[in-house]
Amino acid sequence: MLLSTSFAARVTRSAAVVALATAMVVPMLSVGAQDTQTDRSFSWSGTIPAGKRILIKNINGGVEVERSTSGRVEVTAEKKWRKGDPSWVRIEQKKIGDEVLICGLWGDNARCDENGIHSNSNNNNNNRNNDVNVHFVVRVPDGVKVDISTVNGGLEVTGVTTEVRASTVNGSITAKSAGGPVRASTVNGSVNVSMGSIGSADDLEYETVNGSVTISLPANFGAQLELSTVNGHVSTDFPITVSGSLSSRRIRGTVGDGKTRLRASTVNGSVNLRKN
Repeated sequence: MLLSTSFAARVTRSAAVVALATAMVVPMLSVGAQDTQTDRSFSWSGTIPAGKRILIKNINGGVEVERSTSGRVEVTAEKKWRKGDPSWVRIEQKKIGDEVLICGLWGDNARCDENGIHSNSNNNNNNRNNDVNVHFVVRVPDGVKVDISTVNGGLEVTGVTTEVRASTVNGSITAKSAGGPVRASTVNGSVNVSMGSIGSADDLEYETVNGSVTISLPANFGAQLELSTVNGHVSTDFPITVSGSLSSRRIRGTVGDGKTRLRASTVNGSVNLRKN
């Protein structure tokens, strides 16, 4: 069955609220303007070859990525706190081959690698009493890949030209690339991604629990799709050949050549597939 463009299946939101238990490493605390202290002492600048990554791993705080005009990768970090101990939070930078990893680490025993931040249970308990927030600003030249993650904070990526990976737990994600592909996931927040190309990606996945998912793709996009929501609606600008029965909350089918697999899901929110 061919599903026409601008298909929209709307569903009345359920009155029941989905309970979510999220394991949080540190609390997200509001910061009063009069009491806030700030440390902007961390900065790093260097070259990363095109096709290689800058990786930013954080726990409490967001990450912004924008285009660099210097031809170099430039990273700054800003600590903010009211009653925490900023010396207990350190920022480390290391090279992994031609790639660079920069991490915000809470506690002496915390460590970081390209898979994320690792710390023991004693560190986690101490983290809950520390309100230090670390906010990264990253500038990347054309061709450098971006891999960013945090636990408590939003992620925003603009002005890049190649692959992006972005993940958080408590926060929304906006990630736009003139190239691609872009992959993103959160738990509490919306996902809004846009890409000029999916390249040779085999799989693309976007998910949240509390929030909407909006994906903008080039007009020649092709994939096997699985779009689903529990409380919300699903819509697409692309004509889809539907597989199986058509549900108001779920679409399975094929767009174009179907060479890539794309999955997008939420519980409380809409799922929207848009043409650039």
